[in-house]
Amino acid sequence: MTSRRYALCLLFGLGFAGLGALPARAADPPPPAPARPDPSDPENLVYLDLSTGGRVTILLRPDVAPNHVERFKTLVRRGFYDGLIFHRVIDGFMAQTGDPKGTGEGGSDLPDLKAEFNNLPHMRGTVSMARTQEPDSANSQFFICFQPALRLDRQYTIFGRVIAGMQWVDAIPRGEPPASPARILQASVAADRKPPPAFAAPAGPDAGLLEAEAAKLGLPPPRPAPAPPRP
Repeated sequence: MTSRRYALCLLFGLGFAGLGALPARAADPPPPAPARPDPSDPENLVYLDLSTGGRVTILLRPDVAPNHVERFKTLVRRGFYDGLIFHRVIDGFMAQTGDPKGTGEGGSDLPDLKAEFNNLPHMRGTVSMARTQEPDSANSQFFICFQPALRLDRQYTIFGRVIAGMQWVDAIPRGEPPASPARILQASVAADRKPPPAFAAPAGPDAGLLEAEAAKLGLPPPRPAPAPPRP
């Protein structure tokens, strides 16, 4: 009897040992990272037509800051940015805009956004959202970097980068605020196919840039602004 009980115990023990030797269930694979935006997709491009004389093209990054990109496009399509000044422009650093008050204290009527800090660096042409000391306070104001500002990395939400027309950003007058600030004449999503407004005719190496932008959209070239009447 004792030997039979021993045999049963041994069988049960071997059975549990066998179960313990089963391979562990593989962990679920992490979800795939969002695809990088396609520069040929017009929903990923925003145009800023600046009073400095030309069109700036921004490639948006919904893969790293989807809520900020959605907010930016919403305000662009509302016409929120049209006519706003660059109220804070620091040489060698950045140009900031997006405040309807023009003082750095205003925003839109939409709620503030939760931060989407990411691993993109603040380089020349980076477009990043301005905020207060509170991380989740970005609303409508944004800035464009003149030069790398890596100290801002993972402190401000980057949501795009200038890929064409950076010379028009470089021409923004400096100051806090500038004596004669530059303005966003018109902001538009490329998919909406808005033609550039009438700029002062460019000269030198910049001539023809506006015509090229219009040609990409299949639109007639922009007309130069009329000369002011003589006194």
